[in-house]
Amino acid sequence: MVLEGLGGSLREVLRKIARASHVDQGLVSEVVRDLQRALLQADIKVEMALQLSRQVEKRALTEKPPAGMSGREHVIHIIYEELVRILGQPKDLRLGKQRILLVGLYGQGKTTTVAKLGKWFQKKGLKVGMIQADTHRPAAYDQLEQLAERLETPFYGDPAEKNAIKVARSGLKRLADQDVIIVDSSGRHALEADLIEEIKEVSKAVNPDETILILDASTGQQAGPQAKAFHEAVRITAVVVTKLDGSAKGGGAISAVAETGAPICFVGVGERIEDLEKFEPPRFISRLLGMGDIQSLLERAQEALDQEQLEETARKLLSGRFTLREMYEQMEALTKMGPLSKVFSMLPGMPDVLSEEQMEETQGKLRKFRFIMDSMTEYEKENPKTIKSSRILRIARGSGTDPKDVKELLKYYNASKRAIRGLAGNRKMRRQLMKQFKAGGFDLGDLGR
Repeated sequence: MVLEGLGGSLREVLRKIARASHVDQGLVSEVVRDLQRALLQADIKVEMALQLSRQVEKRALTEKPPAGMSGREHVIHIIYEELVRILGQPKDLRLGKQRILLVGLYGQGKTTTVAKLGKWFQKKGLKVGMIQADTHRPAAYDQLEQLAERLETPFYGDPAEKNAIKVARSGLKRLADQDVIIVDSSGRHALEADLIEEIKEVSKAVNPDETILILDASTGQQAGPQAKAFHEAVRITAVVVTKLDGSAKGGGAISAVAETGAPICFVGVGERIEDLEKFEPPRFISRLLGMGDIQSLLERAQEALDQEQLEETARKLLSGRFTLREMYEQMEALTKMGPLSKVFSMLPGMPDVLSEEQMEETQGKLRKFRFIMDSMTEYEKENPKTIKSSRILRIARGSGTDPKDVKELLKYYNASKRAIRGLAGNRKMRRQLMKQFKAGGFDLGDLGR
């Protein structure tokens, strides 16, 4: 989950506000102290943490809550707005012919991000070419060549050539017919003078439309000086923050954008090529605070699943129809969308519900349930009530499980069915979900009425 430590601390601040009987000077002062502590522990710059907390304090004590919003809800909303504000406006990369240069130190995830960006542009219908201009790290050529093969995209590099400028120029000529050319550059373990000079020369040769700084989420307070040095050398236009899938502090990398004025365009949230998310401050903060991000969840579902099948499943659920077949389809959909921890982080109030161990246990249980349902007949999936003792024994033998596992599946199904029926009967909740589905491009007819 993104910035797990900071997210947990901030959610505790919000819980303190929600539990308070009323909002007064004492509560606001306590909340501000907790907020400062949470931000500083996450490596957010001191100046930025103080500025944000002072603004929260000022607004909480002077602004009147809008009509229909309680004082406690208003303070929570202020914290949300101020966190969104410090992250600035998101950066949209142009969908057209362009050259992109990636810069950063060793170990930041540059080479992997080349492939992730390539995959992102491919999904937008653009032809992508990749150049390996890192002539210092021996494994860099092999790594990007393998990633290019997986993407089935043109690749250029020359492991025998030690001059990065020559490699970049040759690559540009070789890949001239591609829409987007992404260039990987050399890194170092530290900001050394020869690295800066090489980056300047490579930048001149490439003449990039975008120069993207790659920053590891765990870089900490060193991220600021790094960002500043690269910006002074080649003028950074955007930032990608990598490895936000772990419990890294991450605040240093996020606050480092202030050193360049360049916005974050993407965040890396996993090791797979697909694990690159467009950075949207409102969505990011919503997930951080445990408010969920249904829109991102729908977008992830659109990428992973067949839209017609997804719309049909949603119609069935919202109409109250729920058999073991629908439950099986739900489990398949969850599997395609990635680890449960990522899916749960997008659901309101879910980040703190299960620990990492519980999440893994749940994932394993869902896999077992799918094996069990694979041993059922179509009739049994459509008519779960018919699954009694003799059928339970046959299904258990066929799936290599115990009868108690089959009974546990049926118990899980009945609980899920009750929850789905409750949702189908809740008009207000249905209308809210319909709005989200519509915003995500899904057409479910008039089921929200």
